[in-house]
Amino acid sequence: MAVRLLKVSSIATAVFASSSGFYLYSRNVDFNDLSVVRFGRAAATTAVISYDYLTTLRDVQYGTEEYWAVKSKVHRRSAERLRDLCCMNRGTFIKVGQHLGALDYLLPEEYTSTLKVLHSRAPQSSMEEISQVIREDLGKELSDLFIQFDEKPHGAASLAQVHKAVLPDGRTVAVKVQHPKVQRQSSKDIVVMEFLLQVVHWLFPDFAFMWLVEEAKKNMPLELDFLNEGRNAEKVADMLRQFNFLKIPKIHWDLSTKRILTMDFAEGGQVNDREYMRKYGINVNEISQNLGKIYSEMIFVNGFVHCDPHPGNVLVRKCPESNKTEIVLLDHGLYQVLNQDFRLDYCRLWQSLIKGDLKGIERYSRRLGTGDLYPLFACVLTARSWTSVNAGISQTPVTQSEDVEIRTNAALYLPQISELLNRVPRQMLLLLKTNDLLRGIETILQTRASSSSFINMSRCCTRAIARHKRSKTKSRTRRLRISLSERWSLCQIDLYELVLWLRSSMLARWVCYLISCLPYPN
Repeated sequence: MAVRLLKVSSIATAVFASSSGFYLYSRNVDFNDLSVVRFGRAAATTAVISYDYLTTLRDVQYGTEEYWAVKSKVHRRSAERLRDLCCMNRGTFIKVGQHLGALDYLLPEEYTSTLKVLHSRAPQSSMEEISQVIREDLGKELSDLFIQFDEKPHGAASLAQVHKAVLPDGRTVAVKVQHPKVQRQSSKDIVVMEFLLQVVHWLFPDFAFMWLVEEAKKNMPLELDFLNEGRNAEKVADMLRQFNFLKIPKIHWDLSTKRILTMDFAEGGQVNDREYMRKYGINVNEISQNLGKIYSEMIFVNGFVHCDPHPGNVLVRKCPESNKTEIVLLDHGLYQVLNQDFRLDYCRLWQSLIKGDLKGIERYSRRLGTGDLYPLFACVLTARSWTSVNAGISQTPVTQSEDVEIRTNAALYLPQISELLNRVPRQMLLLLKTNDLLRGIETILQTRASSSSFINMSRCCTRAIARHKRSKTKSRTRRLRISLSERWSLCQIDLYELVLWLRSSMLARWVCYLISCLPYPN
């Protein structure tokens, strides 16, 4: 009886599966769009990765060289499986995978190096799908809106792709169009991720990355609203109008909706393209310094921070009219608004880190929620060793050996890092991602050893704290004293910068002089 029942069940299942498959095929439904397929893929990948960790490391003695070698191989295999899952499920999965790939100093190197490729593996929508979105949102055909529209995307990302187009008046614009299926799939994908991460946390209690899903829940709706992105672009352009080298493309509101954003087209090379900079005579140190100015102003002074500065969103170029170097900042969908108390504690923490003030580091780290993990937090935030933090990070140059040490420790202290990330305010998570992306750019440009970033940060922290103190007092005398103290601190920073410049200039001249004195071989 049981055998007959099993046969009947098998036949029924086969008939249902084949008929369902025929129905979906006849309706031209993409299997990748089905929630059950996407969940099945994610669940299977999670199960395989979990099984690999549980079985492979079970019989290897913890702490031995063999253990770390085997664990590195498991990390690599798991990262590749995760990458393949992101590529197959696309959309939200690629966005979260890109986020993980940016956490260079928080996750094992095997994961970050493998997941970084997702920036170049973004899906592309067909021209028919793009035309349909424009037709639905703008109510007109492409030919009625643009005299030219490049069918090949100028760039594709996890949530949208950008096409170059020409308006009837001859102006060249960039048209950012959302992938048509992302909006519908994103909320379901996040539920899937939340469930699977809870299962993994149950299997591996040290794995506490629920903050990742919480951030995706909060930020994905904002990133999928292109009108919000347009407003952010205009706000930051006004906020940083004092920087002549910064360009934010102008938004064309009459051709923008929640799923379409039209803006002036901006030429330029990616900020990590050293060959482009060499070709056009762009000074990498100037670019690194100006990028530091932009982000120090955003974080410490204004508390309104562009949180996705990966190389594709930061272009550099020479202005055709003035021949001056410019930075073009793109993709304004994700900004972090810092509350005042958090921002001021963060300012004071960085001042302590720069000076090597250990009492200040502990005090302001604890105020940011780190508890007794404040030494780890200082190392994670600065991507420096505790030895460098003790000495003051502005006093100790970054070395390759220290960089390797930090990356190695990211794997060793993963449980503690997980706990730390669950303790700190949610605002801190995107700042850590932003820090890692900016460090990645500095590493490629080979400017991490420069002291200019610390000088810019010191200036902005000083200004931010003085402005807050002035806002809290009604006494004119007290305000004057605060302003004079601020001016004196800024003068000290200027003097320190001048001394560094003189040292480097004198050293360069001295080296040249020594070389000129060397005897030439006959």
